[in-house]
Amino acid sequence: MKLVRYLSFITLLGLISSCSSHNQLSYFKDLPSDQAEIIRQTLDSDYSLKIQPDDELLITVTSLEPSATAMFNLPMANIATRGTQQVTGNVAMMTYIVDKDGNIRFPLLGQLHVAGMTTKELTDMLVEKISPEVDEPMVRVELVNFCINVLGDVHSPGKHFTNRESVTLLDALAMAGDLSEFGHRENILLIRREGDRTVYHRFNLQDSKSLDTPYFYLRQNDVIYVEPDKVRADNAKYNSNNAFKLSVISTIVSTASVIASLVIALTR
Repeated sequence: MKLVRYLSFITLLGLISSCSSHNQLSYFKDLPSDQAEIIRQTLDSDYSLKIQPDDELLITVTSLEPSATAMFNLPMANIATRGTQQVTGNVAMMTYIVDKDGNIRFPLLGQLHVAGMTTKELTDMLVEKISPEVDEPMVRVELVNFCINVLGDVHSPGKHFTNRESVTLLDALAMAGDLSEFGHRENILLIRREGDRTVYHRFNLQDSKSLDTPYFYLRQNDVIYVEPDKVRADNAKYNSNNAFKLSVISTIVSTASVIASLVIALTR
């Protein structure tokens, strides 16, 4: 009867934990129906992605007369970058790695300081500098190595690349297949490198205030860590303890078997 009561108690406790965990799966459950004004204010804020050292930029220059922009696309021997050339159709596309000082070397224009600029600002600057040489130049600048590292209790952890420049925390979690049912939604950690320092920020996905912070918009090489909730942690601890106990029991049984075999052999 004691065993039956104990098993019943364990089952009831498991059901309660399951229900509690299920209640924690929702996002932004405090968000009222009139929250659109706050969200619009957030979207109107300037969280544009800024170019930084080690970024790889794909820069294409074209015009109505392709031969007029060829000099701005062809690779040059004195380009001091780790850039590579890619060719699509008849358009040569140069990729440039921003050096540690935030500079690139561009054909004919020489060294350009681009760190801290948006891709639009760099596009406008290149159009201005190329216009004296080319009528109506068209410049396209893309950041091609934008990646987010998502770790922890998500369905697809790892490094995730995107060709978009506006990526939010929710976008990153979507790329990682969303949190597992054991992911701790109230304590998601963002780790970011800013110059010579590392900063972090914590999100609570059940609190709508997480939508109204500049950290909600991610930058290159941000790390998102989803820690396991208490149920997952307790299960891991339980499994670890059981594995240790099983190992100890197995060792004892093996030792006893060897001793028994020796005793039998000596007795014979």
